[in-house]
Amino acid sequence: MTLPDERETAGREVKPFLAHLDDLRRAVLKSLAAVAVGMLVAVPLAPWIMTIAKIPLRQAGKDPDRFLRVIHVTGGVSIAMSIILWTGLIFSAPLVVLFVCQFIFPGLTRRERKAVLPAMGFAVALFALGVAVGAVMLLRVTLEWMLRINAWLGVAVDFWLVNDYVGFVLKLLLALGLTFEFPVVILALGRLGLVTARWLAAKRRHVVVVLLIVSAVVTPTVDPVTQTLFAAPLYVLYELCIWLVWAMERGRGRGSQA
Repeated sequence: MTLPDERETAGREVKPFLAHLDDLRRAVLKSLAAVAVGMLVAVPLAPWIMTIAKIPLRQAGKDPDRFLRVIHVTGGVSIAMSIILWTGLIFSAPLVVLFVCQFIFPGLTRRERKAVLPAMGFAVALFALGVAVGAVMLLRVTLEWMLRINAWLGVAVDFWLVNDYVGFVLKLLLALGLTFEFPVVILALGRLGLVTARWLAAKRRHVVVVLLIVSAVVTPTVDPVTQTLFAAPLYVLYELCIWLVWAMERGRGRGSQA
């Protein structure tokens, strides 16, 4: 007996290798175009973004107008380019994820596409949530920790370079937004029946280790406090995924009984 997905796969035309390369080229070009558009949008917003980026430093107890300095003649240009680049990447990241999924979708069956498509809007919301969590919760604590380390070592810090500070802030927000996308993968796998709530619950200890490793890789700092704060909301999302997968399993069970 042939399953529906098997019939669909058997009747679907298989693209040649060069056609897949052309699809990949289009996905890359669209992703680059999205980044370019995001950078253009960030150009007039650069002064406002700089003002917003100062808020966590002020919350950490330092006056950014005195503590942040430029020591090079071309410092302003470098700062502006850094803001535009990283903000453009933040703005375009959800679209880049969408274009990557469009490249993958032709190789999926109808059932797999139905499992993945509803997750795209959820992915955009999760990315925005990750950036918001980083801006509201993580940055202030991280900056306070950095200042306390300097005080503990007895190292006087008179100022920070603006370019270093802006790059640190925006890289951290981008990294947190991207890592917040992992629940989309788990929920898609759960909807396909490839993972269960029981299996996810049994892997909690392994997930903690993996999240700590990921946070150590993607965070632009090496201190354990930032890495732990980075991994903590991700683990909360993992626990939420367990409950959501469990709810999907119950929904499927009720549907089969009906």
